[in-house]
Amino acid sequence: MTKLLTVSAEPALHTALLQFIFPFSIKDGEDSSLAGQLLQDGFTRFFLDNKDLEDAYYGEGYCVSHEKMERSYLPFAAHVLFPREKDEDSFRRFSKVNDLPCRLEMPQQSVHFRVLSTDVFICPFQLGFLTVRVRIEEETLPFSTALEFADRFRTLEDSSFQDKQTYIHCESRSFEQVEDFVFKNLTPGLEPFLDQTEIDGAYFETLPFFVDERMLVQAFYGFSRQDSQDELSVEIRYRASQLDGLDLSGNPYISASDPEYIENYVREHSYNRWGPDTYYMTNEQTFCCLSRAEPEIATQLINQMYGQYYYGLLLSIFHKIVLLKLANLHSRLRINHDYDEIENLIFLINKFSAKFYFLELISQSQGREIFFQLRKVYGNDALFEEVKMTLNDLFQYQDKFQAKRRDTLLMILTVFTVVSGIYGMNQVIEDLKGRIDWGKMLGYSPFEYLALFVTFTGIAVSIFLTLRELWNGFRSRRRKRFFSKD
Repeated sequence: MTKLLTVSAEPALHTALLQFIFPFSIKDGEDSSLAGQLLQDGFTRFFLDNKDLEDAYYGEGYCVSHEKMERSYLPFAAHVLFPREKDEDSFRRFSKVNDLPCRLEMPQQSVHFRVLSTDVFICPFQLGFLTVRVRIEEETLPFSTALEFADRFRTLEDSSFQDKQTYIHCESRSFEQVEDFVFKNLTPGLEPFLDQTEIDGAYFETLPFFVDERMLVQAFYGFSRQDSQDELSVEIRYRASQLDGLDLSGNPYISASDPEYIENYVREHSYNRWGPDTYYMTNEQTFCCLSRAEPEIATQLINQMYGQYYYGLLLSIFHKIVLLKLANLHSRLRINHDYDEIENLIFLINKFSAKFYFLELISQSQGREIFFQLRKVYGNDALFEEVKMTLNDLFQYQDKFQAKRRDTLLMILTVFTVVSGIYGMNQVIEDLKGRIDWGKMLGYSPFEYLALFVTFTGIAVSIFLTLRELWNGFRSRRRKRFFSKD
């Protein structure tokens, strides 16, 4: 059920800046090849010490201070988010300036926009992020139009009537789906590196989505001040978090009708420190800033959204996806067969908890509170507790399995030692000294044949067990080196 809103209550925007984020899995061992392909496609490796990039990707008038961005995070987090050149176990960012004027044709109207730049992150655990940075360019921009634009553009594959009636026109080309625009025009070399194993059993999907076919949206909405409206109402904030834009008739709508529900939702998902002029809304699909601030303050807010808050959002998404991947790996284990996979999963969980998941990441109070809000919305703490319980269960099973294997091995060695050592020595040991007369064995009794068989079997079993332990140790070290590079 939706509730229509009157046009007179529709606020106008002077600025609408959006970042659309698509998380994806990278094929095993292809991260270095992907990095090379991105450089060939015109992307530039992003480093904090290159201050020429501070105003390169965000549009005219906006600048992200690399020094402030680094100081916003504690050292162990900054080491992961802003790595040196040779540190592969981190967030490796590649960026490209596009500056493409485009037009989104929707059933209700057309919206002119500009693709400012594109980011691709190569992260640990075979994870990557694609970010498309967009500015809406309309002289008169109603709030609902911006929301409808964001809702249509974030949908990579058509899933509704509105999606199927939406087209993107860029220069001389037209695209029926956002997926084609992104992967054939903005990042043509990326799609071959996407891990397609997750969609092998799907009927309709053509891309490996972690949740659904929609990208996540980070947005800044700059509102024009109106005398008739004293503050950004709970309805406006709710619609921003839900991307409630226009219905098929072109009228603004809101996807809830109960005022108490709307107020409770906004209270839970809103960060109100700078109200009533500025609010931040968070949920699993959107993270947006709504502000009626003056131009100078608005510019600072936008720079924060492009800088430390952008990385805070990526880190929160990274935490959730990796935790879900670890839980998924655990659910697919065959406990009685996949002994190597159990050891790998234990190593991955320990690596994630030791190097990437920290309770304190941001040094500044405002950024820390927003980061905690994002972590709460994504449920990362609950997922982490579940993964820790999984780790404890795996340790217990591994201890029991190894104890059982040691007991079995000890029993086998004891039996062979006793039988072959005592029985074999008394029966055939004298015949095995010096030069062996194999012809003498033709006259053995059945008991002597049994003793000879037990003796040689014991030697063979000992050699086999020794070689197997050496091979398992070698494989274990090789797996750890492989996952350490991941």
